[in-house]
Amino acid sequence: MVAGRVERQAILTGSCVEVADNLPGVVLVRDTKDRDGGTLHVAAASWQSFVDLAKRLGPTA
Repeated sequence: MVAGRVERQAILTGSCVEVADNLPGVVLVRDTKDRDGGTLHVAAASWQSFVDLAKRLGPTA
């Protein structure tokens, strides 16, 4: 996977995904606890919809 980022808040809770959103038209996502477990390839527009929904719903923990 290309270089991704992990959000600081996710690191503190232990529920982390690594996100690479620096590619045209696609976002790559993988579990930081199982980096060899595969990578999701998500259309950039779909990823943005997911992020927008997550922001509206807020944390569930």
